[in-house]
This record gives sequence, structure tokens and C-alpha cells, in this order.
Amino acid sequence: MSNKKAFALRVDEKMLKAIEKWAADEFRSTNGQIEWMLNKALKEANRHPRNKKEE
Repeated sequence: MSNKKAFALRVDEKMLKAIEKWAADEFRSTNGQIEWMLNKALKEANRHPRNKKEE
């Protein structure tokens, strides 16, 4: 089981509405959509923790 931490996030209302719509279109929760977006961005930037070798 992965360790997940709660985190409060403030975003622009229009941005949140767009994310909520996108999440609904993809059959995800808003939280799940934001997590998916963050994972994708981290992978594309080669900064995802799973892409890093253990030191």
C-alpha cells in the first residue's frame, strides 16, 4: 500500500472547474485527476521518484 499524505491546495476557480470536467470525462475523481496530472508532469520532466535510481 502506498503512503499518501493529505495536502491542501488552492487553485483558481476556473482551473478547478476545468479539472473537475476533465476528471468526469475520464471517469476519475478530481483528486485522482490531479494526481494523474502531477505524475504525468513529473515523468515528462524526468523528475518522477520512480525514475530515479536509489542512492
